[in-house]
Amino acid sequence: MKPNRAAKYYYLKFLRLQGDPHSLALGVAIGLFVGITPTIPLHSLLILILAWPLRGNILAALIAATAISNPLTWLPQYYFSWRVGSWLLPGHLSWNRIHALLGLLTSGIGFKQCLAPLRHLGFEAAAVMLLGGVLLAIPFSFAGYILSFKFFSSLRKKRQERHILK
Repeated sequence: MKPNRAAKYYYLKFLRLQGDPHSLALGVAIGLFVGITPTIPLHSLLILILAWPLRGNILAALIAATAISNPLTWLPQYYFSWRVGSWLLPGHLSWNRIHALLGLLTSGIGFKQCLAPLRHLGFEAAAVMLLGGVLLAIPFSFAGYILSFKFFSSLRKKRQERHILK
């Protein structure tokens, strides 16, 4: 999907959402937060865990997470999560360790042989990546809430004006 076409697709999905602007915007913020963190296999579950008790729109959260976390954005998101996390937790996950692991993963050895080095990185890598990802996600979530609240509020106002004119 071309970038302009993808942007239009997500824009149309957001236009079709119904609900309170606060709930929708909160859903977008939660989706952006989860989508930016390096937790790809758990995105949907984390969105449900966060959006339901916080009363954010789950569908808006899922759409936002899908829009922000896709194969085109994974590499920069993980890279910047690693950079920020490594800056705050120096020495825990160096580029040399990542490079060695990538070399091992792309060498063509079996899956079982790759598990031991992955486990070895384990907690250190998770701590660095999660800390970096959370710190990257916070400003995007705040900005996403503010912008989407304005968007959904103006959309609601236009819908109400059209409804009154009928």
